[in-house]
Amino acid sequence: MAPPASSVRSPLSLSFYGAAGLVTGSRFVVRAGNDQVLVDCGLFQGGRYERQLNWQPPGFDPRRVAGAIITHAHLDHCGYLPRLVRGGFNGKVYCTPPTARLIPIVLRDAATLEEEDAEYANRKGYSRHRPAHPLFTVADAELAIRKLRGVAHQRVGNVAGFRFRFHHAGHILGAAVVELWHETDPGHRLVFSGDLGRHDVPLHIDPDPRPECRTLVLESTYGDELHPPREMKATVREAVEPTLRQGGVVLMPAFAVARAQLLALVLQELMVEGELPPVPIHIDSPMAVGVTDIYEDYEGTLELDPRRKELARVPDAVLHRTRAESRALAGLRGPAIIIASSGMLAGGRVLHHLRWVAPSARHAIVLTGYQAEGTRGRALLDGARVLRIHGTTVPVEARVISLAGLSAHADQDGLLAWAAEPPPPETVFLVHGEPMAAAALGARLADARIQYFLPDLHDRFDYVDGAWRRRR
Repeated sequence: MAPPASSVRSPLSLSFYGAAGLVTGSRFVVRAGNDQVLVDCGLFQGGRYERQLNWQPPGFDPRRVAGAIITHAHLDHCGYLPRLVRGGFNGKVYCTPPTARLIPIVLRDAATLEEEDAEYANRKGYSRHRPAHPLFTVADAELAIRKLRGVAHQRVGNVAGFRFRFHHAGHILGAAVVELWHETDPGHRLVFSGDLGRHDVPLHIDPDPRPECRTLVLESTYGDELHPPREMKATVREAVEPTLRQGGVVLMPAFAVARAQLLALVLQELMVEGELPPVPIHIDSPMAVGVTDIYEDYEGTLELDPRRKELARVPDAVLHRTRAESRALAGLRGPAIIIASSGMLAGGRVLHHLRWVAPSARHAIVLTGYQAEGTRGRALLDGARVLRIHGTTVPVEARVISLAGLSAHADQDGLLAWAAEPPPPETVFLVHGEPMAAAALGARLADARIQYFLPDLHDRFDYVDGAWRRRR
């Protein structure tokens, strides 16, 4: 008789090729014998160090990976797919059906911006590389898109000898927690949190309870913070109202997937209720426009907050798809609001607006989400009075406001409560967090008598004799 699964020498190994000691670049390879599967395939985002990592080899051979499983459609979880395919990956990419609709918009937009930024750098001559090249092209993105396969929540999927199941993560439309196991040891379940959402927020659903598992790979973005208890609408109103009342422009850098839609919903309600003046709102992101269309398709379904009967567009919003439409906003007279990506001011159209908004005290820059170290958003958050944009120095005289409490991530209490649901996992790997955030969450896990690891980039752990051991 074969021994029970719990005593079988597991062939599993777990390697961290991104989001280890960093917030972005989610890439985890799980191996069992000759089978390899990739969980998430994201871009590094942030400062120069993080961006340069995207140009380095991924640390594993894409040709040996049987398939990729994607938790959700944010760029730091799916944006490396075009590079993966260029590197020889020939498997399928599995995600939930809403994510399978969102990823094409995200990848096409990212590829277009890469091509536009490279062309602009070559024309203006500010790149250190001659000539500047895009990280990936639209053609690369299209090859990756062809590999997408939608798998519904709770349905068991398979790739090579692995089985997987998606559970709702909240966070954004289609986001999933991944439950993964291998046929040689089905009793050893690994769970990847992806980005875990908050409870009781507008627009998005609550995360499902954590699936029972032996090993948990848990995000820690807000592992050292607690979200303020203030109501989200009041926070937004107080941030934008003073600038609008004095006739200025409010620039809101926002992630085009979920954050732009949430802002639009909250701003609309504030205007309808008379809490804000009915000013023009310019959404300058082809991706945000396309994503909003998909969100509207899921109104009234279990994929979105059932308390919201409709996701209406902001009244009189001007949607900017083309570069010419975006350029026409330069020097816009207020009062007005511009929502543009990227959310951390790392690149894209928002930088062109930042160049003319930042030097004027009449305007405001409202940071709407997490700002990674090394980004312009973090620099503003830390009080920077000058920025480097497109090779030029830009003074900062505009008001800089951070919207605390708008994050779509669970905070320390939320992460701990979800992770420690009984029965707790044997081991937790903390990822997607800066070192201090991950360490703070780790201390809380230790207090709950749960073993945890803080992996470094390119670390590999093997499951040997019933325990994870760092490979030396």
